[in-house]
Amino acid sequence: MSDKKLKILFVSAEISPFAKTGGLADVAGSLPKALAALGHDVRAVMPRYRQVKGDFEYVTDFAVQLDTWSETCIIRKTEVPYKAGERKKKLTVYFADSYRYFDRDGIYGHFDDADRFAFFCRAVLDMLPKLGFKPDIIHCNDWHTGPVCMLLKEQYAHDEFYSGMSTIYTIHNLEYQGNFSSYAVRLLNLGYDVFTAEKAEFYGMFSFMKTGLVYSDIINTVSEVYAREIQTPQYGERLDGLLKSRSEDLFGILNGINYDEFNPQTDKTIARNFDATNYKNKKENKYALQVEMGLPAGDVPVIGLISRLSGQKGLNLLIDRIDEFLSKDIQFVLLGTGDDYYQDQFRRIANDYPGKIAICLGFNGSLAQKIYAGSDMFLMPSRFEPCGLGQIISLRYGTIPVVRATGGLAETVTDYDSDNVRGNGFSFNNFSADEMLDAINRALKVYNEKPEEWDKLIVRALETDYSWNRSAKKYEELYMHAIRKKTANAIRKKTAK
Repeated sequence: MSDKKLKILFVSAEISPFAKTGGLADVAGSLPKALAALGHDVRAVMPRYRQVKGDFEYVTDFAVQLDTWSETCIIRKTEVPYKAGERKKKLTVYFADSYRYFDRDGIYGHFDDADRFAFFCRAVLDMLPKLGFKPDIIHCNDWHTGPVCMLLKEQYAHDEFYSGMSTIYTIHNLEYQGNFSSYAVRLLNLGYDVFTAEKAEFYGMFSFMKTGLVYSDIINTVSEVYAREIQTPQYGERLDGLLKSRSEDLFGILNGINYDEFNPQTDKTIARNFDATNYKNKKENKYALQVEMGLPAGDVPVIGLISRLSGQKGLNLLIDRIDEFLSKDIQFVLLGTGDDYYQDQFRRIANDYPGKIAICLGFNGSLAQKIYAGSDMFLMPSRFEPCGLGQIISLRYGTIPVVRATGGLAETVTDYDSDNVRGNGFSFNNFSADEMLDAINRALKVYNEKPEEWDKLIVRALETDYSWNRSAKKYEELYMHAIRKKTANAIRKKTAK
């Protein structure tokens, strides 16, 4: 591993704590800090949506060209504190501010999302010389940032300032691709020679996701298992052929979590702090959760679920067999928001089963911590799951995950019944309600009949390390790999001339 300290620009549509719809924001809020703690010059950038509040420092402004018109972009910044060992440091976060594109409610789902994120991608590149910041690596995340990779190679690399920059493109969820009409070519001020099957065209649409996959120097995703899965038709979302063709450049690095933020020893939101040495205190968090959620307090197994409510999350498995599920001697606590269909279904179920299920439809960070700490088990029956953070956070709080073995869930949860020495949860392989219920039953059997084994599971979970420390070092290695690859390609082209 080189001792070279890198300049890294981390580009994301959402960064916690400023704006969040899912795991992308958690990664973007934690990974840059972990990389900076390794000694690199890391800066992050995101749009400034209306919901992003704060008295941020003005840095610069400039015109961003889109098709035949230009829009003003104002760059502002703030500094986010973090710890590097025992030292307190600060991470610079930039905001691309546009009244026209970002001063509105919500982050995504607007009629002009192509315009909004085309503007953002070009603004990210245009701001760099004005900041005097020349990154070695531009780390792009999900579809919103794919065109950064394309613009850099098709246009900006001809400028000496940009010529040495390498790109890494991280897939957090391949299902969301940012597919728009071919007009996106003009928005990005590119020629229609890029609108081909080899480049940006995708079944008649311009795909922001595909631009990142085609043009980035290195592709990675958020678990090794998901990196393999997306090269198959079952999980590849019609991009498996492209991903397979770039298999030598495709890597998987498991997400981590911030162990300072998620820490049962110091978490001020939970009823009683605990760790592996006094894990019995965990039970008081269950009683407090039951009272807060209006459930009868007692030593009945509590199963928690915190999720975006969508088809990806396997919720139909639960809904289809809810009577059988809730006939068990359990309580069920759900926190989430998403599709109206699932919200309506869980409202109905909550009405049908008072005292057995408690739901909160919306996002509530404090309640989430209490569910992680107070539940006995944490359910994730996902149809697919690139990485998943819920099972990692639940392990951090000694809450035993029950998951479908897919993507990052397969990588982080070892089934207890298959390996009772290393097992830290319960898993099932096929997307099947029968298999899900069997995994729940197996977990309940250990909980009810083998309390000493259950205690061992809790301790094993609490001692598991899925912090960012390990993953950040892997990203560090991947960045160096991207730089070496770009350098080798440049030498090859120069020699060919």
